[in-house]
Amino acid sequence: MAFLLTHLAIGVTAGIVLCIGLLVLDVAHLRTLIFGSEYWLVGLFLLFGSVCGTFGSLAMGVAVMGLGDWSDHPDRDY
Repeated sequence: MAFLLTHLAIGVTAGIVLCIGLLVLDVAHLRTLIFGSEYWLVGLFLLFGSVCGTFGSLAMGVAVMGLGDWSDHPDRDY
């Protein structure tokens, strides 16, 4: 379980960094669009939630698929 939580945390952190970068650089006027709305908090929640969920799932999937099986690493303790 710690294996998956570690990779989830890595993916979520990468997602947060990406979202902050998108907002700081105002890519495609995203920051202007979000903060120009009266529902800016909902926009931020949707942006961060969707990107962090996607990156977290991606990081866990890559980690699990990279494990292999016994024939790939016979000396590894599973």
